[in-house]
Amino acid sequence: MKTTHRLFTALVVMLLFFNFNSISAQDDGPQGPQYVTATTMHWNMNYENFKLNEWKEIEKEYLDNVTMKNEHIMGASFYLHQFTKSNTELVYVQTYATWDDIDKAGARDTELAKEAWPDDDARSEFFKKRNAYYDNRHSDEIYATMSGAKLMDELPLEDMTCYVRTSHFAFPEDGTNAEFKALRDEYNANVTQKNEHIKAYYPNMHAWGADRTEYLEAFFVDKLADLDDMFSRNGELFREHWTDADAREAFSEKNGKYYTGVHGDNIYTYVAGLSK
Repeated sequence: MKTTHRLFTALVVMLLFFNFNSISAQDDGPQGPQYVTATTMHWNMNYENFKLNEWKEIEKEYLDNVTMKNEHIMGASFYLHQFTKSNTELVYVQTYATWDDIDKAGARDTELAKEAWPDDDARSEFFKKRNAYYDNRHSDEIYATMSGAKLMDELPLEDMTCYVRTSHFAFPEDGTNAEFKALRDEYNANVTQKNEHIKAYYPNMHAWGADRTEYLEAFFVDKLADLDDMFSRNGELFREHWTDADAREAFSEKNGKYYTGVHGDNIYTYVAGLSK
């Protein structure tokens, strides 16, 4: 598998995301990861010796010897296809405190790999075995984290379902950062944060990648069947907070101008035991 960091060395592009004049990343939220890299990879479907448990063992060895020891990486996790456009897809996510850490982490990975497998032949053999599971193609995106996350208290011990909704910002001429934040905060506090089926929630916006309008939200639930309950509970909480139909309509109209109305949905399995 190619390193996550190899395409991220042109630091000048980080200025691009500050052009968003009506949306801000992190706002006044708690300090934590500021950037998220998402590498979409694909299984090597021609690998005859494919064994999921062996893949987990290999990635766990790399996690313990490299990722866990890399001080520039705040978090890391794997997501496997449940309902996406390709059953070959898996996504590797890492989080960072600063933009510079994205580049530093790649160099530190190399150092730690040499420390973990000091013998050149042994190191080459390990990565040959690891890379055999992956196709050569992959794609990368960098997102800026946003305030309003619902955090997990600790790393899950069991696999979870992760629902990812990708919406698109509309950048209305009459929009303001203050109004956008107030609308988003009100909904988040009264719906997302109160929904007991949502075990964790992470909102992110485009920082570097194909589409500057992207607004990506990741919702974690215990199991796939909980998604129906999550959506139903969202509706209940929405009606509980905005009890008057006119108030609900007014909020939806005001909030809706910040989005194009187009969104996409993906569902992944969060792999327990392969996270930092």
